Amino acid sequence: MDGIEQLQNTLKCRRTRKPYSPADLGQIAQQLLDGQISPRQAIFSQVTQAWSHILPAELLRHCEIVDISAGQLMVRVDSPSYMYELQLCSSELLEELQQQCPKARLTRIKFTVA
Repeated sequence: MDGIEQLQNTLKCRRTRKPYSPADLGQIAQQLLDGQISPRQAIFSQVTQAWSHILPAELLRHCEIVDISAGQLMVRVDSPSYMYELQLCSSELLEELQQQCPKARLTRIKFTVA
């Protein structure tokens, strides 16, 4: 095959490519939503509900779940004194969350003061 034939084949391939369409992008977005975002949201929701049932109302008013990633539950607390109280009972909280939400695969609770 000489250079001209190679060039013609290359041009022919470029002309026959299908352009991307919005439907393809929509399908990809839906697959991402179904495969990664929705399951993560379901786990986050389950942990949040369990957290609100486990924690006493007084402590619940002073903290919020910020993130769940790599087995770590991140909780933001509004004052150091409440953070200290939560840290004292963190092992019991973690154990209860692990029992109620096994799909979350929690291994640690980390508290930060906002």
